[in-house]
Amino acid sequence: MQKIIIALDGHSSCGKSTTAKRVASQLGYAFIDTGAMYRAVSLYFHEHHIALTNPHEVDEALKKIQITFHFNELKGKSDTYLNGLNVEDEIRKMYISDLVSEVSAITTVRKAMVAQQQKMGKHKGIVMDGRDIGTKVFPEAEVKVFMTADSVIRAERRQKELLEKGELIDLDEILDNLKKRDVMDSTREEGPLRQAEDAILMDTSFMTLEEQVDFVINLHDKKLAGK
Repeated sequence: MQKIIIALDGHSSCGKSTTAKRVASQLGYAFIDTGAMYRAVSLYFHEHHIALTNPHEVDEALKKIQITFHFNELKGKSDTYLNGLNVEDEIRKMYISDLVSEVSAITTVRKAMVAQQQKMGKHKGIVMDGRDIGTKVFPEAEVKVFMTADSVIRAERRQKELLEKGELIDLDEILDNLKKRDVMDSTREEGPLRQAEDAILMDTSFMTLEEQVDFVINLHDKKLAGK
């Protein structure tokens, strides 16, 4: 059966990863969380005190970073591994959220991650979410969706996610973080966040998860049907 590439781009906390996971599961596709890859790099840089303004330190650190995804049967989803260590919970913490946009704006970091992502999707049959999947990583993706949502709703969703993991963060702090990330993601030189010309806009502010998944799968089915 023919398989394609589905690219989900958009702002933080719009539901990209959750939607992408469900879509991949229903279609029998592989899910690749590119945001987790940049978070893992951010964790490595933080733990090893890498100076983000020092190109040599960054380049040497990137040579030592290996990111993989392994399915967790208990959770029913894939966890992120950094150099063989499960870092799924750690990379979701707020201090990584505060760092990840700055790290992912570094040209050499993006080039290294894009190369890994393109290798992962060489045989198609993948759902990949991020900021520049439809514009930079897979401009030839057959289905492209750009996801957005009201900033306050995004902050409330993020707060709920953090609370479920034991982190109680003030809503204003999360909203400020999201706004800063939006600016950094949209203005960086390498792979900025923007809607591809052929991407379909999906505002998830008042959509259920099921509606988001159905929206993407419908686009997939129409593409395979040649519509």
